[in-house]
Amino acid sequence: MALIVQKYGGTSMGSVERIEHVANKVAGWRARGHQVVVVVSAMSGETDRLLKLAKSISPRGSRREFDQIAATGEQVTIGLLALALEKIGVPSRSYTGWQVPIRTDSAYTKARIQDIDASRLRADCEAGIVPVVAGFQGIDETGAVTTLGRGGSDTTGVALAAALKADECQIYTDVDGVYTTDPRVEPKARRLDKITFEEMLELASLGSKVLQIRSVEFAGKYKVPLRVVSTFVDGPGTLITLEDSMMEEPLISGIAFTRDEAQLTVAGVPDRPGIAAAILGPIGEANIEIDMIVQNVGADGTTDFTFTVQRTDYERALEISRKVAGELGAKGVNGATDIVKVSLVGVGMRSHAGIASKMFTALAAAGINIRMISTSEIKISVVIDEIYLELAVRTLHKAFGLEEGAKPA
Repeated sequence: MALIVQKYGGTSMGSVERIEHVANKVAGWRARGHQVVVVVSAMSGETDRLLKLAKSISPRGSRREFDQIAATGEQVTIGLLALALEKIGVPSRSYTGWQVPIRTDSAYTKARIQDIDASRLRADCEAGIVPVVAGFQGIDETGAVTTLGRGGSDTTGVALAAALKADECQIYTDVDGVYTTDPRVEPKARRLDKITFEEMLELASLGSKVLQIRSVEFAGKYKVPLRVVSTFVDGPGTLITLEDSMMEEPLISGIAFTRDEAQLTVAGVPDRPGIAAAILGPIGEANIEIDMIVQNVGADGTTDFTFTVQRTDYERALEISRKVAGELGAKGVNGATDIVKVSLVGVGMRSHAGIASKMFTALAAAGINIRMISTSEIKISVVIDEIYLELAVRTLHKAFGLEEGAKPA
C-alpha cells in the first residue's frame, strides 16, 4: 500500500462530468489499497474570471483582497469533488489551504510556503477518508488567505507530498507526460518514460509549460518522486526522479524553446572596467530580467554589448539602454524582437564531448544562422531568427535521434 498525492488541474476539473471522472480515478486507486490525498485547481478559466471581476472594480487594488477573491475558485472544486466521491461510496473531506493549514509568507499573489501541518490529512488517510485539498492557496501569520501564483496548485501538491512523506506525487493534466519537444511543432516527438529533476527544471525554465518551475524545485529539494500523467488517457506518464536512480541516460532528453525573446545591443561602448554593471544595473533596477549576455571587444578599443530580455520588456529596456548609452558615450543602441531561443537539455552532456559542435553543424546544414550562444553543464541554448524556429526544432530533434523508435544519438 502506498501513500499517493494526486493533483488535478483546471482542465481536469472543468465540468461536473469531468469532476465525476476524476472521482472515479481516485476511487480506482483507493480500491487497489492505496491511501490517496487529492489537490485540485479551480475550474479552467475560473481564476481569470474572478481576477477580472476584481480588476473591474479596482485595477490596482489591494493584493490581499485579490487573493481573498482568487482563492474561492478552489473552494468550489474541493466541495464538488468531495461530493462526487461520497456519491460513489468513497468517504471524503474537503479542506481549504487555511484549514490544513498551509502556512505561507505574506507576499500576496505570489506567496511562498513556509510550513504545513499535515496531521489532519494523515489522520483522514488512516481512517480511510480521502482528503481533498484546495491548491494554490495558504494562510499567513495574520490569518489572511494567500495565493501561490500561477500554477501554484502544482507546488501545493508537491509540498503536501513532502510533508506527508508520500511515495509519489502525481500531476494529472491534459497531456500524457513530458515529451522530447512540443508535439505541435514536431509530430514525431516522443514521450519520455523518465527524466531527472535537473533536466525538468531546465526544460520548465526554457519554455516547457508542463510543470510550474517552483513545483519542480520543491520536488528536487525534498526528493519527492513526481509523475506527470493524463487525466483522460490511461498510461504510465513520465516519472521525474533523481539522476542517481536513472541508468543509461540518453545524451539529450529534450528540446525546449521560447518565443518570448528580444535582443538589445549597445554598440561602441568604451572598453573599461564597470561597463557591464553600468549597462545592466539600470535594467535590473527596473525589474527587467536579463537572460543571455555576449560582449565583443573590437580592435578600436570599444565593446559591443548584447543581451536578451523578455519580449514584453523590450520597449522599457530599449528606453533605458538608450539613456545609458548616451551617458557612456556609446555609438548607439539597436535591437530585435523577431528572435527565439532554442535549447538542448540532457544530463548526458556531462560525459560526452562534441554536443555543441553537432548542434551547430546541424543548424548550419539547415541554413540557420546563430545570433547568440549560451551553455551550462546540461544545456546549450542558441538565439536564432523567429522564422526558423520550427525548422530548428525538427532539425535538432532528428540530428539527436529523439524520434519514436530512433536510437538516441
